[in-house]
Amino acid sequence: MLYLISKYLITAGMVVLISELAKKSDRIGALVASLPLVTILTLIWLFVEGQSDTKISNHAYYTFWYVIPTLPMFILFPYFMSRFGFAMTLVISVLLTIVVFVLFAAIVKHFGINLM
Repeated sequence: MLYLISKYLITAGMVVLISELAKKSDRIGALVASLPLVTILTLIWLFVEGQSDTKISNHAYYTFWYVIPTLPMFILFPYFMSRFGFAMTLVISVLLTIVVFVLFAAIVKHFGINLM
């Protein structure tokens, strides 16, 4: 139980750290947020919990492919934010990411990469 609590605290602490850094500096907060910290922590947790090398490798592999369709959201977020406000921008961003992901998954499937 202590392990699980520690795991949650460390992982949540990263989110708090990034949000606090973002308050101080947009650039530093974005830089740290852009690092694959959640993925690295996940890989560490999978390793510590005794998951197979294949499971850990697959996680890294699929994370790469799942990140690509999220990138347009980051480009369009500032545009939408200035026009629709924060809450609507989040909704639009989530919907946009879903649409881009489905299209991306259909395209890469032709190359033997099955994301869905």
